[in-house]
Amino acid sequence: MSRMATRMCSRGLRRLNTASASAMRAPSLQHLYTVPPTDITTVTGGMRVASQTIAGETATVGVWIDTGSRYETAKNNGVAHFLEHMSFKGTPSRTQHRLEEEIENMGAHLNAYTSREHTVYFAKVFKNDVPKAMEILSDILQHSIMDEKAIERERDVILREMVEVNKIYEERILDNLHETAFMGTSLGHTILGPEENIRSISRNDLVDYVQTNYTTDRFVIAGAGAVDHNELVELTQKYFGSLPTTPKGGKKIEMQPAVFTGSDKLIRYDSMQEAHVALAFEGVPWTSEFAFPMMVIQTILGQWDRSNPAGANAASRLARELCENEAAHSYMTFNTSYKDTGLFGVYLTAEDKKLEEAMYHVTSNLTRICHEVTDEEVVRAKNQLKANVLMQMDNFSSVCEDIGRQLLTYGRRMSTAETSARIDAITTDDVRVTANKFFNDEDHALAAIGPIFELPDYNW
Repeated sequence: MSRMATRMCSRGLRRLNTASASAMRAPSLQHLYTVPPTDITTVTGGMRVASQTIAGETATVGVWIDTGSRYETAKNNGVAHFLEHMSFKGTPSRTQHRLEEEIENMGAHLNAYTSREHTVYFAKVFKNDVPKAMEILSDILQHSIMDEKAIERERDVILREMVEVNKIYEERILDNLHETAFMGTSLGHTILGPEENIRSISRNDLVDYVQTNYTTDRFVIAGAGAVDHNELVELTQKYFGSLPTTPKGGKKIEMQPAVFTGSDKLIRYDSMQEAHVALAFEGVPWTSEFAFPMMVIQTILGQWDRSNPAGANAASRLARELCENEAAHSYMTFNTSYKDTGLFGVYLTAEDKKLEEAMYHVTSNLTRICHEVTDEEVVRAKNQLKANVLMQMDNFSSVCEDIGRQLLTYGRRMSTAETSARIDAITTDDVRVTANKFFNDEDHALAAIGPIFELPDYNW
C-alpha cells in the first residue's frame, strides 16, 4: 500500500472513530466486587501480613522490604543490590548447593530484585510447600553467611552484570535520566552502584545495611493463590518473629527528600546507528490525587515501534504522527512513581537527522493534551487502562506483587474494583488540569545517547 493510500485509510479510520465516539461505553465490571478479599494482619513489631486466597494448586509468597538504593549513601551505593546477590550464597543451615537443590526438588522458583525504594524476595511453590518456602525465605534473609570469598567472587559477577546492563540503552538512558533529574539526592543513585563501590563494598557494609534497614516495621509478608491467611500469619511469627523492631543504634534511617532539577545529560556517539532520548517532567508520588489522571495521560500517548502492524492506524495520535512522518523508530511513554515524587516522560529511538522532528511531535502532543484532548481519547484510554490493570492480575505472582507493593506504598490494598472506579471517575477536564499542572511551562529533564548533533537545545 502506498504512503498516500495509508494516509487516506488512516483519515477514514479516524472519521469512523469520531462518528462512533458517542457509542463508546465502558464495559461492565460488576464481577470485580465478588473477587476474594485481601486479608491483612499486623503482628508483633508492626510487621504486616497480607494475602489473597484464590483456588488453585500453587501459591506465591514473598517478602517486600521498604528499602532500596534510595536509602544508600554515595559511599555505600550498590550495597542493597550486592546484598541481594549474597542472600543466595548459603546460610549456617544450608549451603548454596543445598539451597538450589531444595528449590529444584520442590519444583519451585525462588527469586529476588532490588529497586530504588524496595527490596523483594519471593517464591512460587505448590500449596503444600508454602511452609517450606517461608522457612527458606526467612533463612536467606536473616542468616546469610556472607563469606568473604563469596563476596570477592560476586564482585566479578556484578561487574559483568553492569557491563550487560550498560549495553541495554533503555536501562542506561533511564539511569542517566534519574541521575540528572534528581542530582545531588539519593534518588539519583543507580541500583547497581558505581564500579568503585562494587569493588570496595565489604562484609561490614553488608551487615551494617541489614542491621540498619531490616526491621519489622519495614517488612510486608505477602501471599496469593492457594494460601491460607491464618497459616501465613503463624508462619510469619514462627520464622520472622526474631527480626529486630529497631535499627542498629536505635536511630531510624530517614529517606532523603527528592528534589527535581531541570537539566540534561547528553552523551554523543556519532558511530551509533540511532539516538536514544528520554524527555521527562517531574511526575507524581503514589498517593497523589493526580496519580490516576497521569496514568490516563500515559495511556493516551501510548507506545509504538515500526514493527507494529497498526502503523499509521494506531489509536495514539503521537504514534500516528511519528509513523506517518517516519520520524522515529520506536517510543514508549513512562510514568514512574515514588513516595514523594515521580518521573513522567517519553523515551524514543530515532535516526540522527530525524531527532528535531521527533521531539517536535512529542512536545506538541504534550501541549495538545493540555488544551485539546478529546472525550474520545479519554474514554478509550480509561478502557485500555482498566484492561491493563485486570490483565496484570491474571496470575498469582502478579497478585502477590501487587499486594506487597501496595502495602508499602499505600499502607493498604486497593482492590481492582476500587481501582476501576477511580479510573472511571476521571474526566476530560481532570486530564487537562493534570497536564497543565505538570507539563505547561515546567522544567524538564533530558538524557540522550548516540548521534545527537541535531537534538534540539535544552531551551528549544
